[in-house]
Amino acid sequence: MKDERKIAQYNYQRYTRARDAGHLDYVDIARKCDAFYTGEQWEKKDIDKLNAQGKPALTINTILTTVNTVLGEQARSRGEISFKPRRGATQETADTLTKLAMQIGDNNKLDWVESSIFADGLIQDRGYYDIRIDFDDHIEGEIKIKSLDPLDVVLDPDAKEYDPATWNEVFTTRWLSLDEVEMTYGKKAAKDLRNVVASRSEFGEDTIVFEDRNFGQPNDFDTYVDEEANRSIRMVRIIERQHRKIHMAWHFINPETGDTRQVPEGKDMKRIKYFAEVNGLMLKKKPIRQIRWTVSADNVVLHDDWSPYESFTVIPFFPYFRRGKPFGMVRNLISPQEQLNKVSSQELHVVNSAANSGWVVERGSLANMTVGELETRGAETGLVIEVNKGSQEPTKIQANQIPSGLDRISAKAANNIKEISGISDAMLGQSPAEVSGVALEAKTQRGSVQIQTLIDNLARTRHFLAENMLQLIQRFYNEHRVIQITRGNMAHPEQQGEAISINAPDPATGEIINNLTIGEYDVVISNQPARDTFDESQFAEALNLRTVGVMIPDDAIIEYSHLSQKSNLAERIRKMNGQGTPTEEERAVQEQAEAMEARLLELEMAETEGKIAQINAQAALTNAKVRDIETDGDDLELEIHKLEQTLMNAREERANKLKLAKLHTDANIQKASTDAGTRLTLAAVNGSSKSG
Repeated sequence: MKDERKIAQYNYQRYTRARDAGHLDYVDIARKCDAFYTGEQWEKKDIDKLNAQGKPALTINTILTTVNTVLGEQARSRGEISFKPRRGATQETADTLTKLAMQIGDNNKLDWVESSIFADGLIQDRGYYDIRIDFDDHIEGEIKIKSLDPLDVVLDPDAKEYDPATWNEVFTTRWLSLDEVEMTYGKKAAKDLRNVVASRSEFGEDTIVFEDRNFGQPNDFDTYVDEEANRSIRMVRIIERQHRKIHMAWHFINPETGDTRQVPEGKDMKRIKYFAEVNGLMLKKKPIRQIRWTVSADNVVLHDDWSPYESFTVIPFFPYFRRGKPFGMVRNLISPQEQLNKVSSQELHVVNSAANSGWVVERGSLANMTVGELETRGAETGLVIEVNKGSQEPTKIQANQIPSGLDRISAKAANNIKEISGISDAMLGQSPAEVSGVALEAKTQRGSVQIQTLIDNLARTRHFLAENMLQLIQRFYNEHRVIQITRGNMAHPEQQGEAISINAPDPATGEIINNLTIGEYDVVISNQPARDTFDESQFAEALNLRTVGVMIPDDAIIEYSHLSQKSNLAERIRKMNGQGTPTEEERAVQEQAEAMEARLLELEMAETEGKIAQINAQAALTNAKVRDIETDGDDLELEIHKLEQTLMNAREERANKLKLAKLHTDANIQKASTDAGTRLTLAAVNGSSKSG
């Protein structure tokens, strides 16, 4: 217990060191950036002060449109993960690995998760993936990819590089209830944390939040309640630390290639030596930097063991990164946005002041209203003021002139936002109408250059994710599985897929088919347009090729269209052209016709073979009895030769008839499909004419 307490204390000390070394400052700026994106751009005290003075507080949220433009660029271009064989792998296994990565992405809705990560990076400076093995849906485990709240991830303060492989440690922290702790870490962990209530927390209010049990009394979630009997734990802070430690570990060494692989932890040494001896491998113990996984809550250790993964589960996305300082897009837009809001508010205040500048009134001169009513209604359109006879009429106070150049200041503030972000009017879709299409396209392309750093860093994050995915596949997908691959994406659920088998033993040879646990692969990340955008471009290009004479099939054009049930329509067209997949009824008719034709040919051949056997028997009898009659023997040999030739011709005729029968059946099926389509069309036309 003392050792566990020391581990928990050290874990908390490392966390507070990283937290106080810049994470708290980051949390403040991240929350401010998020508020500016959502339109909460004024401090409450400033709004109260302006309201008291009768001045407006405008919010002209140009950050929203600027960030959304970049988010749209990312949504139009999706990443596609593929693998190439490098050493000890084949192209077939690399293709299977690519399909498996596609299936993992579909299961995790990776496109949407990536959009969330990208938005976190642009708005709050940092976005994070978390990739690990999950056992909720599969007994052998499946890869689970999700996004983390950037405020919950505390980076290594000594890290200087983008790649997490160079970090010494990384923290994730979150608040959990005791029920959630019990479900995740067991009853003992929850019981130990409940005991903390009696002994009070060692680390203050940062680790445990208490609440008041008294009915009808307000809960105090930020301070302790003195009455111990009335205290209960509302939430506890879970500190999850992944850190690297020097560790001596056994390795398998291939003496032929020099490749080394670490021996899995917890294996029996006798079995390890036996495996090495059978496979001709060498064993060597050497130091490595292995990942240790320590989870604690207050002074309770929830988990402390070597990580089952070769890399950190946390994968970062930093829009901009400079020597250990990541930052996003919104951070640098806050100042010009504040300037735009203040100048625009001041412009409105000046206009309001000019419209209701005030009045100079002689005491007792007003006949139809009081001074207070004039003060309230003095700026109304069509106001009539009646003055007592002999009194001086009220005069309107001349308002100050609007300062010259005030409108240009707000225009400059809006232009500063565009220049800093690199988002031009062309990318926002706000170019003047007189700009030509060619010039507009050129401006849009030049504007895209400004955000290439963002896209390049996103590609780097995709590469890290694919490498971690490959590590998890080769380590945990080591049993026989059947994976269902869906063609297309979530927007086209009607598209068919295929099933592939991985790590399947071959009963004939004993080898493993599609063995993904061996070999080395290169990761390739390619950018693909979003499915709808891709289909639109392909549809337009196919129509252009058709107009210049290229015979693009009708079913291919329909597959690229946005018609409802387009797959079914394309299949009907293929059937009309004799290329579709026949239905069960059509296949049954075709098989029955082919079987009948084959049976008739078999009967004819059997009859011919019977005649040949009879003649052979007669020839043998004749040769045995009359050896001196050469003429009859020659005649029998000639007859046998003729019959054999007849049999050969019959076999050829059978093959030709089978081909003709198949063509005839296909023609009938095509005719039946065409007739059915014609009847459906006529029925639809008649129905519409009747309704009309």
